[in-house]
Amino acid sequence: MTDPLADNRAARDAILARVRNALGDRDAHAKANAEAYVAAHRHGPRPAMTADLRGRFIERALSMSSTVESIGAIDDVPNAVARYLDSLGSDLAGQRAGVCWPELASLDWSAAGLSIESRPASGNDRLGITGCACAIAETGTIAITSGAATPTATALLPDTHVAIVRADRIVSGMEDAFALIRGEHGAMPRALNFISGPSRTGDIEQTIVLGAHGPFRVHLLVIG
Repeated sequence: MTDPLADNRAARDAILARVRNALGDRDAHAKANAEAYVAAHRHGPRPAMTADLRGRFIERALSMSSTVESIGAIDDVPNAVARYLDSLGSDLAGQRAGVCWPELASLDWSAAGLSIESRPASGNDRLGITGCACAIAETGTIAITSGAATPTATALLPDTHVAIVRADRIVSGMEDAFALIRGEHGAMPRALNFISGPSRTGDIEQTIVLGAHGPFRVHLLVIG
């Protein structure tokens, strides 16, 4: 008894083989040109950008419904997180537990009255604290790479996402973010997440609803 799926695959492969043979060198030349074009990472037209990337990033982040606080050093993060939680109102001010990336585990969370675990977020965690690979001044966006040291669930699952942004990691545009990450990683990571404020949707009657498929709140702590 013949296998119809196998017969279809064999017929498809035979047709594609004839096409490749007919194209010959032209196919190889076109492929080489395409690969060279992709490898060049050419930039298209870009808007003018102010020299104050930090100021532009904060302005655009606020316009995307993020909240922002500037702090002086990484050690200031726990107290800044505690202040932010206190500002959320009586229904959330008592929330003092959450998760963070491994790079933040050594901060003195308990001194700020917080119980923060260094692990990826689960569905029950309401607060996630992360860093970011870089931030983009043009759009007020943060970029997060995937990996064991940077679990994306910590940024995507909790109701509240607090992200630490170092001022010297703010780049002008998306193209600069890609170039920075390629330069540091050697290649693009398995996944790269761009976050521009809280998650939102306007599917129902074009009414914007925050927290539709991710955090209700994104708070950015800008260092430097």
